[in-house]
Amino acid sequence: MARFHLAPAFFSEKEKIVVEHDSLTASAIRYDSGVCGLKLANDVGHIIVLPFQGQQIWTAEFYGRTLTMKSMFDEPRATRQYMENYGGFLLHCGAMAMGVPGANDTHPLHGELPHAPYQKAFIDAGEDERGPYLAIGGSYQHIVAFSANYLAEPTIKVYAGSGLLHVSMAITNLKKTDMELMYMAHVNFRPVDYGQLVYSAPATTDHVRTRPAGPHLVYKPDYAEFLEELGQHPERHHHLTPEAQFDPEVVFYIDYLADADGWAHSMQVHPDGSADYISHQPGQLDTGVRWISRTADQDALGIVLPATAGAEGYTVEKAKGKVRTLPAQERFFCEIIAGALDAAAAKRMEANIQDILA
Repeated sequence: MARFHLAPAFFSEKEKIVVEHDSLTASAIRYDSGVCGLKLANDVGHIIVLPFQGQQIWTAEFYGRTLTMKSMFDEPRATRQYMENYGGFLLHCGAMAMGVPGANDTHPLHGELPHAPYQKAFIDAGEDERGPYLAIGGSYQHIVAFSANYLAEPTIKVYAGSGLLHVSMAITNLKKTDMELMYMAHVNFRPVDYGQLVYSAPATTDHVRTRPAGPHLVYKPDYAEFLEELGQHPERHHHLTPEAQFDPEVVFYIDYLADADGWAHSMQVHPDGSADYISHQPGQLDTGVRWISRTADQDALGIVLPATAGAEGYTVEKAKGKVRTLPAQERFFCEIIAGALDAAAAKRMEANIQDILA
């Protein structure tokens, strides 16, 4: 494996290739906003990652289509405020707190990680059992006197010929005392009219539950009735018809089942048989959050947002016993797989999901 260290000075308005490896390329881009972007491309698509701003995946395109949610942002903005730059494909959330802050919370929406200013960023070029890859990674040290000192180290791997991204996050508590930990991988696909949701959890009220309206958005008068209908019949949200109004959002909590290797699977199957896909390990991220928002300005499908806790903010999740403790000098690690499948691969995955549910 070869590692190439990045610096903001490498990025200019003109896109330029900085690494070539097998059929993969990494190109440096600087948006008009000044935000740096790193484009990792293979022969079936590409992603653009913001290496110094949250290491979030700003956009993902594979097999000739955009996977990323529709938003009001045409390019990333240089900000630490969550809602002032919300439109990326993947955002890391946490790590001291996460979710929508309640009345007694002081943490920002989804924590400090989504737009964290990473001090280090790099590209790895290598090969493993899945084939040649390019990866982007980095490190962000979060220090608050008398409170926190941790290191966040994400990686995103793009493989030759694959529409799947292999994403991991490691968080190390650098303090000599315990720290509290919350984490969510906020992955935002684009919904497709007449798409079908297929996933490894029984569509029963015991396994799929709706969340009450959150405090941060304005809801329509009939929203409570819509939630009640979905709560009693969760299978009714599986078919994404144009008239199904998830406005401004609907959130579900899902108890996933895993396969023999510990992976849970979720898909949005398109009318042409291809699919958007995400997989996680409930042994690492035991809370499955589904988020759907279909409005005139935003169109987003969080097929599953794998997390350590729900999205109700620190105080509520703490009362549920969902805030984890990371001992001094110890490390939290999780990984997900997200991206696109062609029709043949989607058919095989749907059979795998049915086997899990059998």
